[in-house]
Amino acid sequence: MATDDAPICAGSLRLLAANPPFRLLWSARAVSYLGDSLGLFALMLHVADATGRALAVALLLLVGDFAPALLGPLAGTLADRLDRKRVMVSCELVQGVLVTATALWLPPLPWLLVLVWLRALAGQVFQPASRAAVPALVLDSDLGRANAAIGIATNGDETLGPLSAALLLPVLDVRGVLLLDAATFLISAALLGLLPEMPRSGSGRQAPFLADTGAGLRYLWGGPTVRAVALGYFAVVACNGVDDVALVFLATDTLGAGGSAVGLLLAAVGIGLLAGYALLARTRARVPMVALLLVGFALSSAGNLLTGLAGAVASAFLVQAVRGLGIAGMDVAANTVLQRIVPPALLGRVFGSLYAGGLLATLATLLRSGTLSGNRIQARCRRISARSLLSENFRVSGRDRGCNTLLAA
Repeated sequence: MATDDAPICAGSLRLLAANPPFRLLWSARAVSYLGDSLGLFALMLHVADATGRALAVALLLLVGDFAPALLGPLAGTLADRLDRKRVMVSCELVQGVLVTATALWLPPLPWLLVLVWLRALAGQVFQPASRAAVPALVLDSDLGRANAAIGIATNGDETLGPLSAALLLPVLDVRGVLLLDAATFLISAALLGLLPEMPRSGSGRQAPFLADTGAGLRYLWGGPTVRAVALGYFAVVACNGVDDVALVFLATDTLGAGGSAVGLLLAAVGIGLLAGYALLARTRARVPMVALLLVGFALSSAGNLLTGLAGAVASAFLVQAVRGLGIAGMDVAANTVLQRIVPPALLGRVFGSLYAGGLLATLATLLRSGTLSGNRIQARCRRISARSLLSENFRVSGRDRGCNTLLAA
């Protein structure tokens, strides 16, 4: 835990200005996430054009988003057993090399999926290590603002990435955009290399790798507060995961609007997310994180409920923006609560398991919804062009990305 004499309760901009180590971490994540969005958008269009099949795009997204989640607890164990700075730098370098190989080779789909899977595995290790590193760089009182600042960077990049890719693809083509993505990983690795060392917590002989993984899972389930945060997070994701698929039918069937209305409603969530993160980043009061977590759960769920009752696109847009506000509050609060109460030696494993559970809950919910209404989803989604469908998927938060394409396949 950082304990320097930097001013407490600073807004995120002042926190970034006054805290060089956190500024390095934030800048590295912002650059890397922008590259991720560029590269994934380029690959999705490449696969769609090369195969002409939505199923191929769905496989790409499953391999990149959901398959590595199965190894989340193991990835978190690596983040806890090794120096977190070295873990993050190594993961960024590995991803840069793999994306470079993808750009130069552009292999057939089976080999492309292998390369994407390997890159996603490195990213899966990076995620818990980067979240677990935050408490070592900022004061406890600044954790909420630090997490909000990271949320602005990552979610803003998911909006800017596809727009940037659309401008760059005609000039650089797919290989050029992928090489640019690889360069962002190298820039991120260079920035992270300037961080102070973050050796593993604890001393003495380490337990076997799988025993450490089991210890992390037992801690996640055994701690009442940690278990409550995790179960609440999983429940909201599992219950709300189908929302972005349902919006397609709400806009086109129930409200009688066109495909542009679908994009508008999906964009509303992103707008609410960025507004929520910005609000939390600017606050100077110490926000009670447990209360914020409950408010986030309530707002995100209420947004879904009221969207189903909306009688017009405008009202649905407003309540979807409220849903985004709730997701931002839930994200900042859950991360901050865990960073405050989980021992540093276990933080990587807790975050790795949390992210894995959230992705798997999303997948299970969407597969179940596809079973219940698959014929209708397929009939509707097959009337959407491949490029339009890809664009819509990028308006969804990172945890839900690829769900529409999966069901359309």
